[in-house]
Amino acid sequence: MSIALSDIQAAAARLEGQAVRTPLIESPALNERLGGRVLIKPETLQRAGAFKFRGAYNRLSQLTDAERRRGVVAFSSGNHAQGVALAAQLLGCPALIVMPSDSPAVKVEGTRGFGAEIRFYDRFTEDRVAIADLIAAERGCVVVPSYDDPHIIAGQGTAGLEIVEQARALGLTLDKVLSPVGGGGLIGGVSTAVKALSPSTQVWGAEPAGFDETRRSLESGERETIDPDARSFCDALLTPIPGELTWAINSRTLSGIVAVTDAEVAEAMRYAFSVLKLVVEPGGCVALTAALTGKIDLKGQTAAIVCSGGNVDPALYARVLNGEI
Repeated sequence: MSIALSDIQAAAARLEGQAVRTPLIESPALNERLGGRVLIKPETLQRAGAFKFRGAYNRLSQLTDAERRRGVVAFSSGNHAQGVALAAQLLGCPALIVMPSDSPAVKVEGTRGFGAEIRFYDRFTEDRVAIADLIAAERGCVVVPSYDDPHIIAGQGTAGLEIVEQARALGLTLDKVLSPVGGGGLIGGVSTAVKALSPSTQVWGAEPAGFDETRRSLESGERETIDPDARSFCDALLTPIPGELTWAINSRTLSGIVAVTDAEVAEAMRYAFSVLKLVVEPGGCVALTAALTGKIDLKGQTAAIVCSGGNVDPALYARVLNGEI
């Protein structure tokens, strides 16, 4: 099952008055550094601090009354967790989130703050999907995947819809749109919207080195898995394999994906803080990193970059700003 522009437009209607229509912002300093005209889409300003609220609310708002009473279960390292928890709170629906035991404290606290129950697991030895499925069977609740769901993808795609509309309002046609890639839900939705509204625009992704399974999948033509020994501080993007639905979309719509290292991401986070005045978490900063390192060339082009979230652990952020990472 795929999604169409009409699904994203329907999601935008559901999100009207609920999600923040985040702006496209421009920095002369960034334009000068990259040699093009670059617009930032700061989903750091979205409700719950990340784009994930878009997909979560779009999915939960379509539950039946009986499903809402029984509640939902989701699995996430933090941003989807908070998005689902907030959407559930707004819709009066119980929520249980299966979270890695090493999730950033700020994301755990945010999820609890929206009233969700949490069940921790070890991301390296336990299967979060199996845990969620067992809970769903026991409680009769609905599983809300973090990316491999058409309603989730359509909700995330509203960010792409806004990017094209906002660029057009400035009289611009985008040469490229850059987005982080984890499971592929964000870039799958964004690319669907962008390619439908502006077919000449290229959509590029960025992943953490070692977790660049979608990049390698594009090269091989089939879904690849990560190296089980890989590690990265980009906690929001540590998915083991591209989703079935997201891969079906992204294998058709993306022009390419690049991998960036933790050290490169940390430098980009410092740049976002000092120059752009944005607090961006590691996973949310990989697309900006790809531009700043020149791995995706924007010279002489007009581009939009999604900074997808700002839920960074304060202690980790202090280490980044101090140059310790």
